[in-house]
Amino acid sequence: MVDSWNCCNFAGVMERKRHALRKLLEAVEHELLHRPNRKTLDRLSLLAGFQDWDSFQEALHGEDDGESNYEVGEKKEK
Repeated sequence: MVDSWNCCNFAGVMERKRHALRKLLEAVEHELLHRPNRKTLDRLSLLAGFQDWDSFQEALHGEDDGESNYEVGEKKEK
């Protein structure tokens, strides 16, 4: 048997769940838009085969192809 108390209770539960879901989605969106710190960017660059974020950016936006990262000898100045 469905009575008005059950309907109101169900509506309250659904409203709380909707609010919790909205808060969760806001938190996820914030993290997705958050810029990673320099240490994270350097580590990701290493996975891509570059020494650091700067060398990755130079290869991405410049003439460097990343081969200089594997040259033995002089260290690249920052």
